Amino acid sequence: MVLKLSTMFMRTLREDPVEAEVASHRLLVRAGYIRRAAPGIYTWLPLGLRVLGKVEAIIREEMNAIGAQEVHFPALLPREPYETTGRWTEYGEGLFRLKDRKGADYLLAPTHEEMFTLLVKDLYSSYKDLPVYLYQIQNKYRDEARPRAGLLRGREFIMKDSYSFNIDDEGLDEAYMAHRGAYLRIFERLGLEILPVFATAGAMGGSKSEEFLHPNPIGEDTFVRSAGGYAANVEAVTTVVPADIDYTDAPAFEVKDTPDTPTIETLVACANEVAPRASGAWSAAETLKNVVLAAKLPTGERQLVAIGLPGDRDVDLKRVEANIAAHLETGGDVQLEAASEDDLKKHPTLVKGYIGPGLGEGKAVLGLESASKILYLVDPRVVPGSTWVTGANESGKHVFGLVAERDFTWDGTIECVEVHEGDPAPDGSGPLVTARGIEMGHIFQLGRKYAQALDCKVLDQNGKLKVVTMGSYGVGVTRAVAALAESNRDANGLIWPRNVAPADVHLVVTGKAPELFEAAQKIADELHSAGIEVIYDDRLKVSAGVKFSDAELIGVPTIVVIGRGLVDGLVEVKDRATGERSDVSVDEVVAQLTALVKG
Repeated sequence: MVLKLSTMFMRTLREDPVEAEVASHRLLVRAGYIRRAAPGIYTWLPLGLRVLGKVEAIIREEMNAIGAQEVHFPALLPREPYETTGRWTEYGEGLFRLKDRKGADYLLAPTHEEMFTLLVKDLYSSYKDLPVYLYQIQNKYRDEARPRAGLLRGREFIMKDSYSFNIDDEGLDEAYMAHRGAYLRIFERLGLEILPVFATAGAMGGSKSEEFLHPNPIGEDTFVRSAGGYAANVEAVTTVVPADIDYTDAPAFEVKDTPDTPTIETLVACANEVAPRASGAWSAAETLKNVVLAAKLPTGERQLVAIGLPGDRDVDLKRVEANIAAHLETGGDVQLEAASEDDLKKHPTLVKGYIGPGLGEGKAVLGLESASKILYLVDPRVVPGSTWVTGANESGKHVFGLVAERDFTWDGTIECVEVHEGDPAPDGSGPLVTARGIEMGHIFQLGRKYAQALDCKVLDQNGKLKVVTMGSYGVGVTRAVAALAESNRDANGLIWPRNVAPADVHLVVTGKAPELFEAAQKIADELHSAGIEVIYDDRLKVSAGVKFSDAELIGVPTIVVIGRGLVDGLVEVKDRATGERSDVSVDEVVAQLTALVKG
């Protein structure tokens, strides 16, 4: 059916919506693809659904091509499976929870690992049933504290999530690579530049993990790459750890007066005054900064964690959040913030601005945990034998020459500091450069975490019950629409790639003469018969200027103008992306456009 603008349910806007922060959000609303229903929640209009449907079709085709089978779960789910895996609590405030009229607990699914696992457990019982790949394209719900950027970070969104079930780890490796290949083909067909990067699994659990990032300055993910091919989400970057240092002959530490030095900058300046040395000036990299954070656990508890790091670095809270779960008694997502004054008052051994690993009775106490009952983690650069200037837990005093392992210990190491441009790649492939990207997909080797919790077992070749091993693979479907809009636009509007555009051709009539509309209708009908999707601006009382503006705003890849040239048997064909125009015979335009669209 030819889509006629005179009857299409849409309105284009001349002004940007006030709440729109990024270009994709502004243009998708202005061009009549989506409308805001509530913060982070959007209604899809007919044009938007056409684009969304084409994105979904590409995803389905590539998933089906690797043998995956589509299912569809409800979005409203019971509490019990999520209670069994611990995620009813671990998701914390990010979970939409509700009760039915009988008081039973339900949730709006943020993701469906539990349901996929239970479905396979219910239907399969033998290794002969495996492997199996299942997927769905379904709405997800997460109570984002600050939904932003339109479709890029919402409370309701559509995701393709798939899961592989195998009898052994070799099968999981094969499933992982099959999905990885499918994802690369999906994004290539969508026309999105994609960079696979190493990633952390976070609350999902599991081992091997990669994100598929679309490089874009508005992206929320920071990633790094080297000229030699290394690429990783900044949260997954591992530090090149210095070698341990022999401290056999290291002199004893000294406590020195360092008045008015609550910051690294003031400490360095003071150190060069009170302890000058022939080997050169003190630098921030030789100081040990101890930052106290408050971790808000999924249980609602508040736990203090101290992080020791070189003074020339700052803590990256996202990196800490991604890596701290292994050090805490509870799993799941953890929210971090700087410890408050009230937090520090509960631990009088912590003197703000002068916090150190702790001193007592003329020697170093073993770690902040012993000194103040606080978990103490350090950056991997704090290696045995490294020597530091750090706080003495007394106002106006610092310790010089404190030797790691000899004078203080720690509860664990954690990747926690900001990654700097020029840091070495962990694989030795050169210095790192940083960039921003939009996360389009994420794949995990989940292993047996969910299968074990939900008792998903099958009989193996020897007739013994064995826990299956799982992989999890997600693509942001609505996010893909936003990323395409963000990366395919100009000052006038959207410029859709043809394979996801709401139509192939946008016909515009300029003028009011009946013969213009008759010619346009004939072209529209012939294109439709040839399998070409057409939007026809048949509005009678709309000016040519408005029609042109709407055509460029909507972003169909080919615009055909039927106007004054028709008296000479010509129509104008415009390429929306390049702006190139050409006059084409009205008798040949259908054949030419058909060849253009069908290649």
